[in-house]
Amino acid sequence: MRDLETKNDIELLINAFYSKLLQIDEMKIVFAGIDFPSHVPHIVHFWSFVLFDEPGYKTNVFEKHVNLPIKIHQFDMWLEVFINAVDDLYKGKKAERAKQHATVLAHTFKSKWQNIKGL
Repeated sequence: MRDLETKNDIELLINAFYSKLLQIDEMKIVFAGIDFPSHVPHIVHFWSFVLFDEPGYKTNVFEKHVNLPIKIHQFDMWLEVFINAVDDLYKGKKAERAKQHATVLAHTFKSKWQNIKGL
C-alpha cells in the first residue's frame, strides 16, 4: 500500500469516503442538498492545501458547514468513516497526517458547534 502522493490520490480518497459516508442513513440527511460533482474539487483543494501545502485555499471550512443540519455525534461518525477510508487506501506519512488533521478538524468543529448551537 502506498502513501497519498497526488491530487488524484486525494480525489480517490474523497470519493471513497463520501461513498461510504452516504451509505449511513443518518449522514445522508446532512448532505442531501450537496451537489457532489461540483463540491468535490473544493474538498480536494482543501486537502491538497493541508497535505501538499498547495497555495490558494482561503475558505473558512467551518463557515461552509455551520448551516448544515449536523448533530454533535455526527462529527465522530464523520471522523471514523474518514479514518477508515484513508486506512483502506493509503499508508504512510501523508496518510497519517490526513488522519491527524481530520481528528483535529472534527474536534474543533464539535467544540465550535457546541458554542454556537448552545449545546
